[in-house]
Amino acid sequence: MQDYGSFDDDDDKKGKGKSGKAIKDWDCPTCEANNPTDEPISNSSELRCNYCGNEFTVSFSDTGKMKFKEI
Repeated sequence: MQDYGSFDDDDDKKGKGKSGKAIKDWDCPTCEANNPTDEPISNSSELRCNYCGNEFTVSFSDTGKMKFKEI
């Protein structure tokens, strides 16, 4: 019998901080403003800074660090 409990499709899609909680805020790499979000940030999310208006696509490294690419 196979154990399917150890694999979860959402594990690689949602970013988690060092404490293991979902990430619900981010710092803009352009203006360094903190931007809270209602939903947890997931891989390939498109984010817009509430202060400077720049837009980014976010991805997560293997260690859970957020990487931003300006759109």
